[in-house]
Parts: sequence; structure tokens; C-alpha cells
Amino acid sequence: MACGWIVGYGNPSKCDYFSLHTSEAYHDGMGFVQFYFGLPIAMVVICVTFIPMYHKLKVYTAYEYLEQRFDLKTRSLAAILFLVQRGLGTGLTIYAPAIILSALLGWNLTLLNIAIGVLVIIYTFSGGTKAVNVTQKQQMFVIMTGMFITFFLILHLLPNDMTFSNAMHIAGANHKMDIVDFSIDPETRYTFWSGITGGFFLALSYFGTDQSQVGRYLSGKSIKESQMGLIMNGFLKVPMQFFILLIGVMVFVFFQFNPVPLNFNPNNKTIVEHSIYKKEYDVLEQKLSKLSEDKKEINLLYIDHLNQNYDNPILRKELVALSSKENDLRDEAREVILKADSKSETNDKDYVFIHFILHYLPKGLIGLLLAVILSAAMSSTASGISALASTTAIDIYKRNLKETKSEKHFVSATKFFTILWGLIAILFACIGTLFENLIQLVNIVGSIVYGTVLGIFLVGFYIKFVKAKAIFWGAVISQLLIFYIYYLGKVSFLWLNFIGAMLTIVLSIAIQMMVKNKSEITE
Repeated sequence: MACGWIVGYGNPSKCDYFSLHTSEAYHDGMGFVQFYFGLPIAMVVICVTFIPMYHKLKVYTAYEYLEQRFDLKTRSLAAILFLVQRGLGTGLTIYAPAIILSALLGWNLTLLNIAIGVLVIIYTFSGGTKAVNVTQKQQMFVIMTGMFITFFLILHLLPNDMTFSNAMHIAGANHKMDIVDFSIDPETRYTFWSGITGGFFLALSYFGTDQSQVGRYLSGKSIKESQMGLIMNGFLKVPMQFFILLIGVMVFVFFQFNPVPLNFNPNNKTIVEHSIYKKEYDVLEQKLSKLSEDKKEINLLYIDHLNQNYDNPILRKELVALSSKENDLRDEAREVILKADSKSETNDKDYVFIHFILHYLPKGLIGLLLAVILSAAMSSTASGISALASTTAIDIYKRNLKETKSEKHFVSATKFFTILWGLIAILFACIGTLFENLIQLVNIVGSIVYGTVLGIFLVGFYIKFVKAKAIFWGAVISQLLIFYIYYLGKVSFLWLNFIGAMLTIVLSIAIQMMVKNKSEITE
């Protein structure tokens, strides 16, 4: 089973997400794990419905089914929505390793995005699907090894009298262990309810209709083999994601006892040091250094009380207050960085884990982890580009081409689309720094488009009386409404999957009924 089946979700990401998800947990805690609560249920539905249907029809892409069930317009619409989301997701798999190399070597992030992207294009163009499949087989073992080594190293680097239980108390005092939120506020991003519903629909869309995933079990030796792979994914995904986020929380605890930079992006430090704002930044660093010492002292005192079975509420409040002051200093630092260079990327979330690796892990292990992340990232990007190229060639180009062409022609066309989508992925990677968190951006885009695509498939599978015209216009109207709902910003993005799927189903049924009634009146 490829690593991407377990780690990637809502995008084609794999092991390179290890560093980005740990950084997410460092800032926002364990709540992100709720995003995956609906996944096991989705896997059961896919195994019972989607996989047998695809194998029975013997289709090469998921969207071929839509033409058989509806028409060419519906197939093309679903394929285009997939291409938009997957193109962005593939850009992330370039951006993630570029961040690492940028932090390590001090090179320009945009140039690294281009260099990595070009290398992957060459690798995918020359090796094709076979190269993608071969390189993915070893990733699962590598990432699991890296995760466990990192976790136990962090435990080893914590103060000697500190237990894992103490670490969890410190994380809890800073609200990093708020795992389940039963809030019914639709604007709250991650809750139990949004995970079990919105997460279910996103997982159902991704693993059930996304060609990068469907292509995996369409090429399986049997229905049973494909079903077993997905069921294993469903059972392993939540605990694995929990463990990855836990590592991020442990990094947060580690930095309660060790110095942290004002901004984790090392390029920003360089920018300020070569500007007239160096002294202003130095003053902030001195304040942060003093604050770090105070924080360490309070945390050690808090641990002493914990070892005496007393969870001191006064010290807990003081820990939260110190963290708040630290955040204020970071905000001031961002302002100074922007004064030094208005084009600087002050968002440093994605650099947290990289900073930890480079400054606190043994040199040999640094090389191993960097090699893991980079090699996995290249394989992820190649897999995404391959899926994009094949979908474009088969579902868009070949199916809409009126002239008869040879198979050699379509092989050449697929190679051309490989290059094209590689360039588009590079473009998405280069604009990634404009967003606060690219992982969330990809999941947001996925939530915006996946619900409509899923709705089309659900109507195709279960609502047999709905015909091509009704589903096409129902999907178009649904997608426009989802854009508007997201623009209003009143609903967490996870709910958009559910809303999009339901809108598509309801609208297509309504349109079909109107068409039927109109035809009956005409008759």
C-alpha cells in the first residue's frame, strides 16, 4: 500500500505533509484530527458501492462512468472540477520540500519551486506511470520510521524529570490538547460534527471520485484487494494523523524549555539584519529571550507541582499569559520584517518543524529526514501530475476530439499534458506563500468543488430517473451557489462538501421533475 493512501487526504500529499502537519499542531493543537472522523465510514460506503460499480463497468477513469450514465457534458464538467483541485494540490507537493531546502540552504523559495518542479517533470515524463508506482512502494516504511524516531528523540530531549504525562499537561494548559469540539457553531472550522459529516463527504469525494485515488483501485487485481486497501486506510488514517499531530504538540512542549526565534523563517532574519531595522529587531529578540527564560522557569515549577500530584491553576494561567505575550512579540516582529521588506513572507507556520530538525536533531538524522521528505515529495508530485495528465488526455482531449487519432498520438498528448500540468503545479507552488496555510487552502478548494462532483456520482449510482440535462444544470447551479456560500464566510469549509452534494442531488431531482412535468403538459 502506497504511503499516499494513508497520509494523503483531500490532496495528493504524502510524507512531505509530515512536517507541515506537525507545524499545524504546534500552532493550533490536536483539533485538526477531527477532520478525519468521517473517513472510516466513507471507506465502507466506497467499498460497498463505488468499487464494485467501477470494476463492473471496466472504466479507465472515474469520469468515464459519468458519460455512460449521463452524457459527455457531465463527464467533462466533473473532470474539469477534478483538474482544478488536483492541480493546486500537486503544487503543494512541490512547495513543501522547497520550504525545507530554503530553510536549510538559504536559497530563494520561488527558484527552488521551479527547480524541483522541473526535475519532477523530467522524472515523470521519462518514467511515466511505472516510475510513479515503483517509487511509492517503499514510502510507508520510511515515514513510519521517521515519525517514531522523531517522537522518541523529542521525549529524550525534554528535561530529565519530565514524563510524557507532564508534557501532555503542559500542552493541555496551552489548549493544544482540545481534541474533540462538540460545538454546533457552523463557523468553527474543526468540530466533531463537521468532521463526521463534512469530513465524511470530503473523504467520499476524494477516495470515491478523485482519479488520483480511483486509478489506484481500478488497477487492482481484484475487487477484494481494492476493498482491503481502502478498509486498511480507513482504520489506520485517524490514529496515524493523531500521532503526526501529537509530534507537533510535542515540538510545542519542547520549545517551552528551549529558545525559539522571533520568526521561524530564517530568510526573514537575514532580511532584517541587512536593514536599518536591525536594532529594533534585536530589542524584540532580547525580550523574547527573557520571556523564554521566564517560560522555562514557570514550566519547571509547574512540573514540580505535577510530580506532587497537584495541577496548579495559578501556574496554568501564568503559562497561558506568557504564551500570549510571546505571540504579541511575534506580531511585532512581523511588522518589523515587513518594514524591512514589504514583500517578505512573514507567515512562518510551515517552518516550525524544519527549525526543530535543523537545530536540535543529530546531524545524521537530519540528512535522513530531509531525504525522506524530499524523495516522498517528488513521488507525490509525480503521482499527481500523472493523474492530471491522464485525465486531461482521456476525459477532455480524446473524448472531445472529433478526428480519429492513433494510440501513439494520445501517448504523445499525455506526455504534453504532463509537461503542461507540471508547469501549472509549479505556478501554484510559487503562489503558495501568499496563503497562511497551504494545506488548509488545498482542503478548502477541495471542499468547494468535491461536493458537487460527489453529488453527480451519488445521483448516478442511486437516483436512476434523473437524466443528463437535469444533473448537468443541477451541478452547475450547485457549484455557483457553493462559491457564493464560501464567499459569505458564514460556514466552515468542511460543511461545503455536504452542502454541495445535497444541493446537486436536490436541484437535479427538481430540474428533472420540472422537465418531466413540462413534457407531460406539452404532450
